[in-house]
Amino acid sequence: MSFRSAGFRPAVLGSAIALVFALSASALMAQDAQPKTAAPAAAATAAAPATATTAAAPAATAAEATAAVKPGDATAGQAKAAVCGACHGIDGNSSDAQYPKLAGQSEQYIVRQLTDFKAGKRQNPIMMGMAAPLSTQDMHDVGAYFSSKTPLPGVADQALVERGETLFRQGDATRGIPACMACHSIDGRGNPGAKYPQLTSQHAQYVEATLKSWHDGTTWGDDAQSQIMPAIAKKLEPADITALSSYIEGLHSAGDQPVATP
Repeated sequence: MSFRSAGFRPAVLGSAIALVFALSASALMAQDAQPKTAAPAAAATAAAPATATTAAAPAATAAEATAAVKPGDATAGQAKAAVCGACHGIDGNSSDAQYPKLAGQSEQYIVRQLTDFKAGKRQNPIMMGMAAPLSTQDMHDVGAYFSSKTPLPGVADQALVERGETLFRQGDATRGIPACMACHSIDGRGNPGAKYPQLTSQHAQYVEATLKSWHDGTTWGDDAQSQIMPAIAKKLEPADITALSSYIEGLHSAGDQPVATP
């Protein structure tokens, strides 16, 4: 059907089309006359509060988590550490030399090790399972409990004392071996602030197994501090490890001696 057959006249149709184009052109001109940056600026203004809120949320959450952790409570830690007693002794003095003594160990060091076990950085099937359900506060409480205990003194093999003492107190500069006491202190009490562990009275069997493991390439993490002992242990000979381990078990101060009963 043509426009003509429908009753439209060309002149009228032409006028209508001209009017439509005129209105469209006016609308486009009016749109072009508006500032180009108005819409983006408004969008940016609207988006800004959302961005700020999103960025602030993780920071607030982290702050709350940090604030929630308090210094360890030894009383609370005693109950939480009850299950640890099966291997480490109820007071942190393990009777089985394959398990380390925890008595007197610093809270900071215990928290670090439990954290690494939980994260899988330090591998041990038993300890990874034990650490998994612990919160950071639990770790601090357990650490505080064991740090409040006194390690029972051990005995060194007199035949190994001279070599072990030399390495512990002087190291061996010719082989690039530093003195153990540089980090663990002269009496083996460690350095809590730096998270260097207490060694005094530790089972020789446990120390020897640990040093051999480091010597053979085992590490307890991927950070710089975790690389210190493996690097040193690689320079030790088997006889050095045996002598050091024995010396460390016998290392204790006069205050650690059990009180003699008359």
